[in-house]
Amino acid sequence: MRFPERYSNLPAYAFPRLRNLLDSHPPGGDVVHMSIGEPKHPAPAWVPDVLATHCGEFGRYPPNEGSAELLEAIAGWIERRYGVTLDAQTRLMALNGTREGLFNAALALCPEPSGTARPVVLTPNPFYQVYAVAALTAGAEPVYVPATAETGFLPDYAGLPPELLDRTEIAFLCSPANPQGAVASPDYWAELLRLAERHDFRIFADECYSEIYRGTAPPGVLEIASREGADPERVIAFHSLSKRSNLPGLRSGFVAAGPQSMARLRQLRAYAGAPLPLPLQRVAERAWSDEDHVLHNRALYARKFDMAEAIFAGIDGAGAPEGGFFLWLPVKDGEEAALRLWRETGVRVLPGAYLSREVDGHNPGAGYVRVALVAPEEELQGGLIRLRDCLYR
Repeated sequence: MRFPERYSNLPAYAFPRLRNLLDSHPPGGDVVHMSIGEPKHPAPAWVPDVLATHCGEFGRYPPNEGSAELLEAIAGWIERRYGVTLDAQTRLMALNGTREGLFNAALALCPEPSGTARPVVLTPNPFYQVYAVAALTAGAEPVYVPATAETGFLPDYAGLPPELLDRTEIAFLCSPANPQGAVASPDYWAELLRLAERHDFRIFADECYSEIYRGTAPPGVLEIASREGADPERVIAFHSLSKRSNLPGLRSGFVAAGPQSMARLRQLRAYAGAPLPLPLQRVAERAWSDEDHVLHNRALYARKFDMAEAIFAGIDGAGAPEGGFFLWLPVKDGEEAALRLWRETGVRVLPGAYLSREVDGHNPGAGYVRVALVAPEEELQGGLIRLRDCLYR
């Protein structure tokens, strides 16, 4: 029996690799999980009531692209958050979380290879692993562009060779970035939009951490594209309730795109997508319409950011991020540090190399560990102190 070769060079997914690294060793203390970015703050208190009210709708097939009410709630949030008005029926579609959307959008929108030149998909390095798999499945060549301290932890796409950019069909960008927490400025977005116009590619903006930030709210690609008068077909934006509303198990997000792109996304989803059950769509509708729980959530993370700043004071590169909820901590070797930390303290973190690809003999995540600030505050404080004392003292 033959299998496709497109995935033959992919490393194992990050968390199976982490289990292989750590689980044959006993933890050196009470276990504190800081490896997975699964929010642990309380979900909005009204979720059970909304589900109970609408539980009878489990008996109906849900609208594939999202109910009219949900799409209107999303459109309202976009207008309040970014000052951009989108037609809900031609520019928006509900998703089972952003991972599904990021993957399927590449299939729907990346042209097939023609002749000897494969289309190129640009991805930051480190990156959310679905970007690479989506590119390979679409028959494209993933190109990993360093997002390091030297580039402000965002990829320098403008510095790539013009001939490579001419082959580019999609450029992924996550802002705030996973894992580094860097935020793309309005100027960065505007330059990327101009680059996309010049070389005729689309921007896939992964903005699922957009509502967790310090200080000023991160600008969004829809906002900057509207301000710059960019072609709406250039921009595909992805958002989720997992982090914003502490609802990772709801599996609810959305994609916003130009009308032509959205028609293709909806066409593929009609065949290959799994629509969100209607009671869950009702919860999502309420979540996009309510900001009180988001403000509370952000305040809880702000306390964690302040805690991390105090614990790691004086340690170069160990400050809290601009956005998102990860620390991207510099170490000599991420795997060695994660294993040592586990064996000596029981604190579980993710080696940065597991989120990156080696290019030209260098893995830009190898000298880091990613630490998720998701545990309850007291548990998190103890875990961060143990981490600091183990790796930096």
